[in-house]
Amino acid sequence: MTVDRSDPAAPVIRVEGDLAYTTAGPLRAEVDRMLADAPPALVLDFTGLLFIDSTGLGVIVHAWREGQQCGTALRLCAVPRFLATILDMTGVTGLLARPLGESLTAAEGAASTA
Repeated sequence: MTVDRSDPAAPVIRVEGDLAYTTAGPLRAEVDRMLADAPPALVLDFTGLLFIDSTGLGVIVHAWREGQQCGTALRLCAVPRFLATILDMTGVTGLLARPLGESLTAAEGAASTA
């Protein structure tokens, strides 16, 4: 994992290798450090990602949820095909597409009335 803070409005965390139970802790801690400053956006760059398990997926969801709380949009970039498939299959793609600040209840209510 590397961190690029050159753009304070959208710091970037680059994830490389495996994002799994044994390696997810440092990423989660870095996400929390970045969100403490409440930047407008936080970018997770998966250019070098080789593998992800449910713990790694949980870190992505955690970053989105905490970002919603502090007004930070989560953006993913260089998402490998296998991760895109996992995000789609688990519904995380839809979660990440929700507008900043939209609660789960409001989004679900809008979907049920459409």
